[in-house]
Amino acid sequence: MKSMQEPTFLILTALAAGPQHGYGVITDVERISDGQVRLRAGTLYAAFDRLQAEGLIEADREEIVDGRVRRYYRLTGDGAARLAAEAERMSRHARAAAARLRAAGAGGLA
Repeated sequence: MKSMQEPTFLILTALAAGPQHGYGVITDVERISDGQVRLRAGTLYAAFDRLQAEGLIEADREEIVDGRVRRYYRLTGDGAARLAAEAERMSRHARAAAARLRAAGAGGLA
């Protein structure tokens, strides 16, 4: 399985907390990434389409706010499993890097 792009990982992470609409995901991703990742609406909705096609997210519900439809998305079981697998893969890599830095006495790691 190939590694997941960071924006995809962050979108799925945002939805792991529960169903959200697009603007909610945009602000949550920015918060999760400490402002390092700022998604544009067009990028997000293209990602939503792709993630739905892959079965990782699905539409949860719609509501009308100020005369506009607000669609909420949620993580599917497959999406949660894929996110968990990617989080474990990243964690393994981080542990390996930290261990090598410690062994080399580099990076100020104790």
